[in-house]
Amino acid sequence: MRAIRRFTVRNVLPERLAPLDTLALNLRWSWHTPTRDLFASLDPELWERVHGDPVELLGSLSPQRLEQLAQDPGLVGEVERLDADLRTYLTEPRWYQQLDGDGQHADKPDTIAYFSAEYGVTAVLPQYSGGLGILAGDHLKSASDLGVPIVGVGLLYGAGYFKQSLTRDGWQHETYPLLDPDNLPLTLLREQDATPARVSLALPAGRTLHAQIWVAQVGRVPLLLLDSNIAENDDVSRRVTDRLYGGSADHRLRQELLLGMGGVKAVREYCRITATPAPQVYHCNEGHAGFLSVERIRELVQDAGLTFEAALEAVKAGTVFTTHTPVPAGISRYGTDLVSEYFGGGAEIDGVPLERVLALGSEEFEGGNPAVFNMAIMGLRAARRANGVAQLHGKVSRGMFHQLWPGFDVSEVPITSITNGVHGATWTDPSFSDLVSERLSPEQITSGEGFLLQPEEGGISDEELWAMRARLREKLVVEARARVRRSWLDRGASPAEVGWTDDVLDPDALTIGFARRVPTYKRLTLMLSEPERLTRLLTDPERPIQIVVAGKSHPDDEQGTGLIQRLVQFADDARVRDRIVFLPNYDIAMAQSLMPGCDVWLNNPLRPLEASGTSGMKCALNGGLNLSILDGWWDEWYDGRNGWAIPTADGVHDQTERDRLEAAALYDLLENTVVPRFYERDEAGVPRHWMEMVRHTLGTLGPKVQATRMVKEYVTELYTPVAASSRALDGTSHGAAQELATWKARVRAAWPSVHVDHVESEGIGDVVNVGDQVEVTAYVSLHDLCPDDVEVQVVGGRVDDQDNLTEVRVFPLRLKESYEGGRYAFSVSRVLEGTGPFGYTVRVVPSHPLLAAPAELGLATSTS
Repeated sequence: MRAIRRFTVRNVLPERLAPLDTLALNLRWSWHTPTRDLFASLDPELWERVHGDPVELLGSLSPQRLEQLAQDPGLVGEVERLDADLRTYLTEPRWYQQLDGDGQHADKPDTIAYFSAEYGVTAVLPQYSGGLGILAGDHLKSASDLGVPIVGVGLLYGAGYFKQSLTRDGWQHETYPLLDPDNLPLTLLREQDATPARVSLALPAGRTLHAQIWVAQVGRVPLLLLDSNIAENDDVSRRVTDRLYGGSADHRLRQELLLGMGGVKAVREYCRITATPAPQVYHCNEGHAGFLSVERIRELVQDAGLTFEAALEAVKAGTVFTTHTPVPAGISRYGTDLVSEYFGGGAEIDGVPLERVLALGSEEFEGGNPAVFNMAIMGLRAARRANGVAQLHGKVSRGMFHQLWPGFDVSEVPITSITNGVHGATWTDPSFSDLVSERLSPEQITSGEGFLLQPEEGGISDEELWAMRARLREKLVVEARARVRRSWLDRGASPAEVGWTDDVLDPDALTIGFARRVPTYKRLTLMLSEPERLTRLLTDPERPIQIVVAGKSHPDDEQGTGLIQRLVQFADDARVRDRIVFLPNYDIAMAQSLMPGCDVWLNNPLRPLEASGTSGMKCALNGGLNLSILDGWWDEWYDGRNGWAIPTADGVHDQTERDRLEAAALYDLLENTVVPRFYERDEAGVPRHWMEMVRHTLGTLGPKVQATRMVKEYVTELYTPVAASSRALDGTSHGAAQELATWKARVRAAWPSVHVDHVESEGIGDVVNVGDQVEVTAYVSLHDLCPDDVEVQVVGGRVDDQDNLTEVRVFPLRLKESYEGGRYAFSVSRVLEGTGPFGYTVRVVPSHPLLAAPAELGLATSTS
């Protein structure tokens, strides 16, 4: 059979409808209801068939239909209005542009490069697998709404993540439909002469990996997606971007090299072609893009003549690293022998020695594996600032990576927290948004205060909110019935066998949602721990519950796919199949109807293994209540009135027993609290107590879970200070970077000779009274270092029964006296506050104005 050359034929729009191309290619339509409504109006039936894809819609309309539409003055006027609205959105000053330019925000960056392995912007662009991608998409959307100058960087996967269906006996089945970039809302980045822009990476054995750059315009934010499926590559290289999270370790490593190193090159190309200012901040969202630091070091070594050490300091100064996993198994780790193939021998980069690359990801510490290269550790070692994605996750991360900073308390590990959020316009149902915007002012919506008001106070009544919740629930039921029917037909059932699906779920029943990725720690089947008890809850004739479940398991995760099969087999039982359903192929489109329609969002991970989780946030934006283990974001924002906390069996080490206890607690909450409260109605048929919780959730939790809050925190707490350090260390001359590198080398060489000789105290006995003044003097030998190179500290706090410090506080000592031979006395006086058992120690740590934190070098010498 002869080879077929494929090409795409596109419609040419009539001139009066030409702005539709711009509206279709800017993904703002994915969260801008008027623009989606415009496209739907062109052909409502076709809009449904193309699953809400404007690009496919425009490509499917006949020329005759387009000419007919162009003669409709009302439609043309609406096209012109929305085109003008988009242009205003893209150019007007927004929150970021209005920040104080000469005050605390004077150092705000001109550009931020944001790297992520996946992006969940819209179901039309399936480049995501789960929460990490949805978070990245919401980050870009919110940055756009705020005017934050981000450039996103990722890969364009030829098949995206897999599509999920079910076999007849309930096993997950995966397929990988190929995506045609020409039929997606993408444009190819081109040079001035219209040739496609390219980036290239050297591979072992003299091979080269080439990639072109597609641009997805996410409102004001360009998202650069690298694509290796081009003719210049050999077959192996063309498959580098074939699918998300698939293939061998070698294949995944090539993907991460292209994302990190190729991504930096793509940013350079984009900034050159579009005259965008070069980034001062590089945000590495999880470790997949960690090799971006190696490429930036290479640039500075080869183009600016820096040493490796100075280049590393300049690169660190402008880098933010966000960790998303609370377990080592969730981190990308490669054998050092594999990494050596790409950075050693004939593949070694001039000025970037293999041993220095390996040192960035080395696990050469107690409990580590010296034969492993750890991408998260490289991200931490090459970043100025690092953060977890919830307060609890930050605490877990500090403990998880504590070994990188020996000599410091876990609480001092330089990993902070910014709790995730979700993009409100994406995840709030349009009908709910319309009701709210009609009745409340923008200020009332932003603050949440409007949701706490009754109509006589300018708010929305319980009756109206309850009626809206009923409409959202009914919308979910209608879609779920259609999906269940399609699923059973796909599993081999005949049309005569699926008539029962017309009555699946009840629009008036308490509806519980559970949808997410399906690793084992999320415990999909915890709800099945007592099948008969659950069956009674589902089939109660007066107060039934119903459960809608969705989720994908990684194809290589046999335990995860087994959990799905067990859930599906339970849901197939004729006794309960109209009250519990599994909806295959969970994606953004499904989530946008599932989450608003649920009364309760269930989350029962194994604490503390949920980094943040955001699905329950999306439910809360629509007035749903959370029923969750105190993990991730729920651990910090549960207040007793916005849902329910499932008690945990912390300390029970037998996993089966722990699951049994926590499942029993879940059943008890449902039977004794959640179900009665939902069905407890007044004479008007409204559950007043339930609505109090709904109002409280909307008013107090709604503003917190917004990704605009999250992005603002990134700007003020991470991006702006990192941009300041980037300008200081990665400026034109790089003198400060060289100075810092030289100082660090001198301190490391001299540190073995630093020690605390002895400590004297005045006013400290076995018992000290509150308000007494105490003085601590430390005599320290610095030898080749001087007092300006160090900080001598008292580290004190309460002590437990094992004399371990808790509630650690640090007090710096001042230089008191100098002696011969590099010996010094340092002292501090304090008035004691608080009561109870206290203790302290004295330590010496490196100190330099350009350090991000005292723990940065991981050096500390304490009293023995």
